[in-house]
Amino acid sequence: MRRLILILASNAGLGYAPVASGTFGTLAGIPVFYLLAPLSPSFYLLAWLVLLLVSFWAAAEAGRIYGVVDDGRIVIDELVGYLVTVAFIPFSWQAALLGFLFFRLFDIVKPPPASWFDRRMKNGFGVVLDDVVAGLYGAAALRLSLHLLQPYLGG
Repeated sequence: MRRLILILASNAGLGYAPVASGTFGTLAGIPVFYLLAPLSPSFYLLAWLVLLLVSFWAAAEAGRIYGVVDDGRIVIDELVGYLVTVAFIPFSWQAALLGFLFFRLFDIVKPPPASWFDRRMKNGFGVVLDDVVAGLYGAAALRLSLHLLQPYLGG
């Protein structure tokens, strides 16, 4: 069970990157976005909710194993947050990469209430929810950017 927890929490080992583990962990989101994008909004939401619940559990358990609630190797929260940023958008490389950049920006900056979750909820929920909030900011920025860039992207 310990091995499963660590594989899930680290996005199959991406969290063990020697630098910028959150950035590497977010990379797992691009192929998952590719796989989920064709789903109906209902199925996308259902898949995301299952992943959210798994991430709460995996982040909490991995934090216990590592002895640090928000250990840098725990990056399943980046996957969940990135999928919020790109939710309900058709897959394209432009959307995937812009979403990646916006999500990472807001995950690093942590505008409120993301910063509140990060500082105040020292458990698996807090580890994940600050990334969900960053994902919401990223979603707004991505949609605005795609709308403004649409004439140049051939859309």
